Amino acid sequence: MLATLLVRANEIVSVDGLIDELWGENPPRTATTTLQVYVSQLRKLLHEADAEFGRDALVTRPPGYELRIDPAQLDLTVFEELHGRGREVMEQQDYRAAADLQRQALGLWRGPLLSDTPHGPLLDATAVRLAEVRTAALEQCIRAELHLGRHRELIGELQSVVAELPLREEFHAHLMVALYRSGRQADALQVFGRLRRGLVDELAIEPGRSLQALHQRILVGDPSLLKPTARAGHATAPGHAPGSGHASGSVGHVPGAGPDAGSGPARAVGAARAAGPVSAPGSAASRPQVPSGGSAVAQLPPVDELFTGRDEELAALRDVLGAPGGRLVIVTGTAGVGKTALALTVAHRTGDLFDVPVFVRLRPDGRGPLDAVGVLTGVLRRYGVRGPLPERVDELRDMVAESTDGRRVLLVLDDVADAEQVRPVLSAVPDSTVLVTCRRVPDGLAGRVVRLDVPTAREARRLFAAAAGQPADVAEGAECAGVVESCGRLPLALRAAADALTGRSRLPLGGLAARLRDERTRLAELEAASPGFRARLCAALDGVGAAELRAFRLFGLLPAGPFAPDAAAAVLDTDVATARATTDSLVRARLLCAELPSAGRPDHHHLPELLRLLARERLGAEEEPEAVRAALARLCGAFARAVEEAGPSGPATVDGAHPLEWFRLRLPALMAVVRQAHTARLWAQCLRLVDGMTGFLEVLGAWEERDACQGLALEAAQHLGDLAAQARLLRSLGDLAWQRRRLDTAGELYERALMAADVAGAEIERCRALTGLAGLRLDAGATDAAAALVPPALDCAAQDARTGFEAHRVLGLLALESGERTVAQGHFTTCLTYAASLADARLESYARRRLDGLDSEGPPRPGWSEVQPGVWRLCTAA
Repeated sequence: MLATLLVRANEIVSVDGLIDELWGENPPRTATTTLQVYVSQLRKLLHEADAEFGRDALVTRPPGYELRIDPAQLDLTVFEELHGRGREVMEQQDYRAAADLQRQALGLWRGPLLSDTPHGPLLDATAVRLAEVRTAALEQCIRAELHLGRHRELIGELQSVVAELPLREEFHAHLMVALYRSGRQADALQVFGRLRRGLVDELAIEPGRSLQALHQRILVGDPSLLKPTARAGHATAPGHAPGSGHASGSVGHVPGAGPDAGSGPARAVGAARAAGPVSAPGSAASRPQVPSGGSAVAQLPPVDELFTGRDEELAALRDVLGAPGGRLVIVTGTAGVGKTALALTVAHRTGDLFDVPVFVRLRPDGRGPLDAVGVLTGVLRRYGVRGPLPERVDELRDMVAESTDGRRVLLVLDDVADAEQVRPVLSAVPDSTVLVTCRRVPDGLAGRVVRLDVPTAREARRLFAAAAGQPADVAEGAECAGVVESCGRLPLALRAAADALTGRSRLPLGGLAARLRDERTRLAELEAASPGFRARLCAALDGVGAAELRAFRLFGLLPAGPFAPDAAAAVLDTDVATARATTDSLVRARLLCAELPSAGRPDHHHLPELLRLLARERLGAEEEPEAVRAALARLCGAFARAVEEAGPSGPATVDGAHPLEWFRLRLPALMAVVRQAHTARLWAQCLRLVDGMTGFLEVLGAWEERDACQGLALEAAQHLGDLAAQARLLRSLGDLAWQRRRLDTAGELYERALMAADVAGAEIERCRALTGLAGLRLDAGATDAAAALVPPALDCAAQDARTGFEAHRVLGLLALESGERTVAQGHFTTCLTYAASLADARLESYARRRLDGLDSEGPPRPGWSEVQPGVWRLCTAA
C-alpha cells in the first residue's frame, strides 16, 4: 500500500483503487475495514520515522487517501526531474550537461522497479512506464556522450544494452556508430546483420528506413560519420509524435554526423550569455543559416501511425491550406481529442506545397507554456538556426521574418494557450500559412476555426482495435463497442484502454469492458493502464477561471447525457438566464458540448463522458459536502418538477416530443438521479421523484426500472416514517410482482401494504391493496373470496377515481368468470367513465377493448382474458 501511495504522492488514491491494488479482483468482504486498519498501522510507522510530520503525512481525502511528501525526498520525483532537465539541455545542444544529468538520473536506480514489492495493476503499470522512461534516459545519455566523442568508452555498455533490449533499433544505431568511429567497420555491419535476422525471424519485418540508411553509410565508408561535430542533431523516433506521452530515442539520428533537423523549441538564454555579444540582426554573422537540399516534410515529426478517419476535417483543412496567400487556421478541441495528430497528418499531406513546413510545440514535454521569446526561438531552431540568439522579441521577430522571406511557409504551432504567445511570430510571417492547435480559441486570434469533436463510433472502434493490436473484426464486436463508449470515444482514453490489453496486465477484452463499466473506478483504471492519463485529461482545465471551474465541478452531479437549462440552474443555484451564460462560457472552454437543436426543445448541453467523471471526482475532493448535498437536492427538485409537469394533465408535447417518448429518453438520467438521492440520504427528494415517475413506468412497462427505483423509494419512505407512502409503494410493487407472475411475492406485498395503510389511516391505499388481493384470489379461482374483498373499495370510489376503476375492473372480471356478460358490461362501462375522468388514455383503451369484446361473439384472443391493461392470462370462462 505504501508503494502505491508513493508512486501517486501528493495525489488522491481512491479506496477502490487501493483495494484493487492489494487484493485484485477477489477482495475479501472485509476489504474496506482491513484497509482502514492498514492505514492506521501505516500512520504509526510514518510517525515513528518522523515524529514531527509523519502521522500527518497520510491524510484522508474523499474518495480515498493522499500521501503528502516533499518531492525532493522521493527518488522517483528526483529521477524524473533530472531526466527532464537533461532533455532540456540536450535540446540546447549542451551535451556535457545533458550527459551529466542523465547519468545522475540513472544512478538513482538500483534494479528493476518494484522487483522486491508485491504489486497490482497500478504499480505494474507504473513499473512499465518508468522502465520505459529509464530506457529513454539511457538513450539520451548515450547520445550525448557520443556527441562528446566518447564512442570507445561506450562500446561495452552499448553491447550490454542491445543484448538486454534486442529489438530497440536506436541502441543498435548508437552501437554501430561507436564501432565505426573506433575503426571497427566490420563489427558495425555485423550488428546490423544480427538485428535484421532477429527482426525477420521473430516479427517478419525489416529494420526501419533510418537504420537501413545508416547501414548504407557505414557500408560505403561515409567519412562524415567518423567525427562528432558541434552541430549534431536528432530526429524523432517513428511513431512518437509530440504530445504522444512517450519518451523517444532516435533511430535516424547519428550523433555528431549532421545538421539537427528536429531539435525542440528552447530559450538558449544561458548559451547566449556564455557566448558573449550577439551580432545585430541582418549582419552576416547573425544571418540565419537554413538547411537546404533536404525534404521539407523531414522538418515535421512523423505522422501518428494510429491516425484513423477524420476525412471531413482533413478535406476541409487541405482545401484551406492549399489555397494561395497567407492565412491563420485554428484547430480547437478538448484535451486528448487528437488535435496534434490531425495537424501533423494534414501538414504531411500538404507538405509538398511548402518549402519547409515547421512544427513547434508550445508546451514542451507537458511543461508550462512557452512565452513569445520561447516560441520565436523554437521557430528559429526548427529552421536550423544555431548558436546564441537574442532575448528581445523584436530582434527575434526580425530574424524569423528574414529566415522565412521569399519562402512558402507552413508553420504549425501546437497547443497554443493565449494570443500573446504567438502574436509576434504571426506578425513576422504575415504572408505565410499558420496552423494553430488549441483547446479553446484565444481572445484576439482571428482565423478559420475547425472544431474537433470525438471521432464517430466506427472510427473510435477502429482506433481502439489498432492501438490494442487487435484484428479488424474485433472493432465490430459488442465488447469493443462497450469499451469505446466507456471511454467517451476520446482518443486519449482509447489509447489508455488499449494499453490495458497490451501492457503487463494483459486483460482480456471482456474483462476490460467490465472494469470500465463502473463509473466510480473508470478513471483510476485508465490511469493504471496508462500512467499520466489523468494529468493529460486534467489539462483540459488549464486556464479556466475559478467561477467556471466551480460550475464544471457542480455539473459533475448531472447524469450522463443531455441536460436542460433548468437542471443547470438548479445545481448552480441561479436563474436560467445566468445558467445559460455559464454554459456558454464552458462551451467556449471546450468543457461542455452544445446539443444540436431540435424542434420544440430548448438549448441542451452535455458533459463529455470522461470530463463528467473528472468533474464528479473534483466535486468530491474540492467542494464542501453540505454544498454538494444542497446542489443535489435542488437537482432532484428540478427533475421532479419536470416529470410532474409532463404527467397526464400536462402538455401534449415536452421538448418537442410526446410525454411518453420524452420520459423514455430521460429514463436513464432519472434513474441515475434517484440513485444519487438515495445514496446521499435525501429521502424526501428521492420519494417525490419516484412518485412522479411511477405513472410513466407503468405505462411503458419498464419493469426492471420500476422495481429498482420503487425499492429505493420504499427505503426512503421507511427512513421518513411515512406509512402512507410505504403503503402506496408496497401496493405498487405488489401490482408489479403480479404482472410478472410472482404471485407469492405479490401477496406478501399487498398484505404489507394493507397493514401500513391501516396504521396510517390511508383508506384509499387500503382499498387499492384490497383490489390487488382480490385479483390474486381471482387468479387462483377463488371467486367468492375475491368478491368479498371488493366492497370496501367501492365505498372509496367517490373519493378516488382510480380506486373506483380498479374495483369495477375486478367485479367485471368476476362477472365474466360467472358468465354474466351483461353485468360485466355494466362494470366495464363504469370503468370507462372513471378512466375518462382521470384523462388516462391507457385505462380508457382497456375499458373500450373489454366492451368491444363483449359486443362481439367472443373474446379477441380466444382462451385468453385481458385482466389489466396489456396483461393477459388464460381464462376458464368466456
